[in-house]
Formats: sequence, C-alpha cells, structure tokens
Amino acid sequence: MNQIDSRASGDRRPGIIICAYDGDDDGWDLVEDLSGEIWSPSGARAVPIAAADPDELASTLAARLGSGECRAVLLVGRTQKGAGFRVQMRAENRTLDYKHRLSSTGPGVARTTAPVADMVRALTAAGLQADASSDIEEDAGSYLLYRVLSDLPDGPLTPSIGLLRAPAPANEAAVRKGVKAAASAMASHLTPLPRIG
Repeated sequence: MNQIDSRASGDRRPGIIICAYDGDDDGWDLVEDLSGEIWSPSGARAVPIAAADPDELASTLAARLGSGECRAVLLVGRTQKGAGFRVQMRAENRTLDYKHRLSSTGPGVARTTAPVADMVRALTAAGLQADASSDIEEDAGSYLLYRVLSDLPDGPLTPSIGLLRAPAPANEAAVRKGVKAAASAMASHLTPLPRIG
C-alpha cells in the first residue's frame, strides 16, 4: 500500500518497517496464526520487508522512509554478545567487511533515533532479559543501521530507527514477543500521517 492509498482509505497510521535482515531467520514473520493478517502495533501499520543483499536492502529502506509512508524502521537480527535481547544504540561508519570507512565525509558514528529506554522497558515488561548497548557487532545489522541513519531524509520529523538483537539461542516465540514489544514502544512515539486533500 503506498502513501496515497493508505491516506485515501482513511488509514492515517504511520508505517513501521520491521526487517529481519538475516535470511537465515525468515521464520520471524508477524502473520497472526488464526487471522492470516499481519500484526501491527497500536497506532502504526507494520510493513514487513524481507531479507536481501545489505546494499539492496539499505536502498529499499531509504526509499520507503523517503516516501513519507513509513516513519520508523526496526531492524531485527541476532547478537553473539550475551544471553538477552540487546537494543544497539549506535553504528560505525564502516564498510560491510569492516575494513574501511563507508563514507569519507560521513560521521564516524551514527546514533540510533529510536526510543531506546522505552524499548528496553517494554522488553523487560514482556518478561524478556534486555539491555541497551553501545557495543557494535561487526555484521550486516550494524552496517544497515549506519546506512539507514546516514541516508535519513531531511525534514521536520526524524524517523525512528532502531536495531533489536535477539540472543542466538532465542526461539521464534521469544523473538516474536521481543519484536512486538520493541515495535510497540517505537510506535507509541509516532504521530498520524497528515490528511490529504
């Protein structure tokens, strides 16, 4: 559904992209078992984006944010650091192989724009072990976080961009619970799309 279609239909909820960027974790979809409908947090529309090549994925995410239809991105991946969920708070200006700077003119570090403290509280309230961390993992998740943050469109509303890492041993049910908690916390800070016409 594009920006015009969603507004014309009276649905003024902003989109929140939920992207499990690792193709090995494609079972984390948020389709509700009984209804067949995609779960959405209160006040927003979940917009699932499938895993793809990191550069292609970064371009797709930037385009969706640039259209104005989506106001948030929740990247979802795995952590190898600890037994709990982690909300990563920053990303470095590095190429995907972490050997060089991605941009010679970009900042060395980009800080997430997501409501990190609220996300951690929501994860904890859902019964999950969680924390926020400035530690960067050298993987596609950190690369994508930097790319999306550095490609943010100019404008009065800064999109909310976050990276949720699930512990490697977490099962699908725990990951879904974590994604729903984090996405709901992000959605609570979003404002409705403006009316058209």
